[in-house]
Amino acid sequence: MIIAYSVNGVPVRLTTERWKHITSRHPEMVKEKDKVIDALTNPDLVQKGDYLTLIAIKFHAETPLTSKYLLVVYKEINKIDGFVLTAYFTNKPLKWREVLWKR
Repeated sequence: MIIAYSVNGVPVRLTTERWKHITSRHPEMVKEKDKVIDALTNPDLVQKGDYLTLIAIKFHAETPLTSKYLLVVYKEINKIDGFVLTAYFTNKPLKWREVLWKR
């Protein structure tokens, strides 16, 4: 298990089970764990997700899929606990989502 701190200072867990889930659904993520942690701790922006989730977003000029945005969907349960739900590359963040934090 890896613990990284969100922009809100909340420790967010990336468990082995979640990493297996992410890489089984998104095989291009297998060697990208460091980028996931970096996006969570040092995002370009954070958007409001569905069902009280947050989405940390970071642009990467080079990925296994060309230049893409990395999205890390996570939940902050309280001020001292959170967890990653999923992570994946996409062409661009959804513009209609509310921006909660921006660099």
